[in-house]
Amino acid sequence: MPAPPMDDRSPVPFIPIGETFMNTVFRLVATFAAGAAAMYYLDPTVGRRRRALARDQAVSACHDAEHFARAKSKRAADRVHGVLAETRSRMAAQPVDDDRLQERVRAKLGHVIDQSGAVEVKVHDGRVVLSGEVSEAELEEAVRAVSAMRGVEGVENRLSPIPRGDRSKGVGDEPSPNVPH
Repeated sequence: MPAPPMDDRSPVPFIPIGETFMNTVFRLVATFAAGAAAMYYLDPTVGRRRRALARDQAVSACHDAEHFARAKSKRAADRVHGVLAETRSRMAAQPVDDDRLQERVRAKLGHVIDQSGAVEVKVHDGRVVLSGEVSEAELEEAVRAVSAMRGVEGVENRLSPIPRGDRSKGVGDEPSPNVPH
């Protein structure tokens, strides 16, 4: 790009207003910032401490990034292993034994019902019998969740709904014997 034209009356080169002017201002600001940073970090009295702090923060950021990347890759690997295991188990035409199915149903109810210990689960030949007391809001969700489980041939619902606000003492409501009153 050719040099800007000189004005005959001024010894300073003519700087047109616009993009070139903004580039000049940006370069000037960047130069001042670089100088200020150099003075800040190369200061003879506290510059060493500032450099050490900057180094420690950079190392910490690198460690945090590494930890984040490792955690994400481990989670992805775990998900792949889980999907493979689930696919293998679905492809195997083996029925689920009643004891294992009962454990799985209890675990599922623990995610769906607040007081899952108040529900009794019995399993015979893949047929699940649910009995006990649950809130009205949780009753249908519990039956739906158990019905959708692999290995469940049918669900017999003997659950009694507890109306809202009428939560009598249930499992887990007693005070712990180890906690002073």
